[in-house]
Amino acid sequence: MTQHLQLAALVEACHWIGARGWAPATGGNMSVREDARWCWLSESGKDKGSLTTADFLQVEIATNQAPSGRKPSAETGLHTLIYRLFPEANAVLHVHTVNATVLSRVETRDELRLSGYEMQKSLSGQTTHLDTLPIAIFDNSQEIDALAARIEAYSRDNPLRYGFLLRGHGLTCWGRSVEEAKRHLEGLEFLFECEMQRRLLERR
Repeated sequence: MTQHLQLAALVEACHWIGARGWAPATGGNMSVREDARWCWLSESGKDKGSLTTADFLQVEIATNQAPSGRKPSAETGLHTLIYRLFPEANAVLHVHTVNATVLSRVETRDELRLSGYEMQKSLSGQTTHLDTLPIAIFDNSQEIDALAARIEAYSRDNPLRYGFLLRGHGLTCWGRSVEEAKRHLEGLEFLFECEMQRRLLERR
């Protein structure tokens, strides 16, 4: 897929995310890989529901630098980390949904464990609802370099698949294409909503 088509698909996904209120008040950030060296990342402070291809900056994966001098998203270091850790990842979506944000706070463990949901099969490689699907949770930090280092250290001993949660912040997920990342986002958001409802009902 050419750079233009990649960005066009990402812009369409951003509009879809914005229409669902999953990146409110200019929150969230999205990117797509260009090649082993470069990615394209949404510019800071932009409404994700009205982005155009001109609102994405070329960023060097190894250095987090944008040659244009414009300001990429605050979580640039998390996007480039994913591209470094997972050569197969070609798109990253970071959103601030209510379900992801609240669940990341009420879950006291360092991972959210999902099991028994048929929609687990919306995630690539998942074939049964009987498996337990762990989604890692990391304490939020404004120091993105330190946060990225913690996530990288965790990944050495624990598999990171599909995405992770930042406590009180939101979900970051990825895929081999924009379409797969979008499917993972939609599937995980559905699972998070189910888990929220289950926990609320159990407390009654």
